[in-house]
Amino acid sequence: MKGKTIGKIIVNCIVVICCCVYLFPVYLIIVNAFKSRAELYENILAFPKEFTLEYFKGALDKMDFILAFKNSIIVTVVSVAIIVVLSAMTAWMFVRSNNTLSKLLFNLLIVTMLIPFQTIMMPLMQEMNLFGKIFGIPFKDSIGGLIFMYIGAGAGMGVFLYHGFVKASVPVSLEEAAIIDGCSTWRVFWQIVFPILKPITVTVMILDVIWIWNDYLLPSLTLTSNDNKTIPLAMSLFFGQYNIEWNMAMAALTFTIVPVIIFYLLCQKHIIKGVAAGAVKG
Repeated sequence: MKGKTIGKIIVNCIVVICCCVYLFPVYLIIVNAFKSRAELYENILAFPKEFTLEYFKGALDKMDFILAFKNSIIVTVVSVAIIVVLSAMTAWMFVRSNNTLSKLLFNLLIVTMLIPFQTIMMPLMQEMNLFGKIFGIPFKDSIGGLIFMYIGAGAGMGVFLYHGFVKASVPVSLEEAAIIDGCSTWRVFWQIVFPILKPITVTVMILDVIWIWNDYLLPSLTLTSNDNKTIPLAMSLFFGQYNIEWNMAMAALTFTIVPVIIFYLLCQKHIIKGVAAGAVKG
């Protein structure tokens, strides 16, 4: 009994130490956001001598935070919503069709998850420019074009997670009963299937929100004008070639991470269940 108690204490201590290690960067960001540059370079670990919001205000003004925040919200919300809806529908039809074509298309989507984005980013930009010229749609420097690319990039993982969840947790008998009662395929999906997919839907949303909200590479390739810049692009204003404003960058980062943390805390109870169920392979 005593040995079990000691083991439990050791495990708890290890967990606390790991939490401190993971939260240490957050501590550095918040603490140094209140310091002047001279004070920051003097000691990055110490508390600020005076808590002032001066650098927060300066950061908001320099990066035009309201505009960047609005662009990031639009890109993230629209992209995630479309990814969720299309991935859920696609995965459900793949599971219920269960023919050679469905299996082939599903495997092709899974393969896209294995391809590093860096290997296809230049051909992707060339292709988007070509489509823009052919169809007269401005994919370059366009919020809509960025959303379009995020939908394609996020489809593989979304379909993979939904596919496993549907096979493991959505009984065919419910759908058959609804069809017998006169439900159309559209109503079966929205009224029977989609509500059951809530845990995995929240998981997909969390993973995609964190990815899209914090992504710098794809927006940097797509967006050029200041009016379309998202928060990660606006953050680059603090990192010049000869000068880095660390204190203002930390202040801006503090504002940036708050929405994602709040979203995660509201949805965290679903993520473990969703990931575990979505990883089931039938």
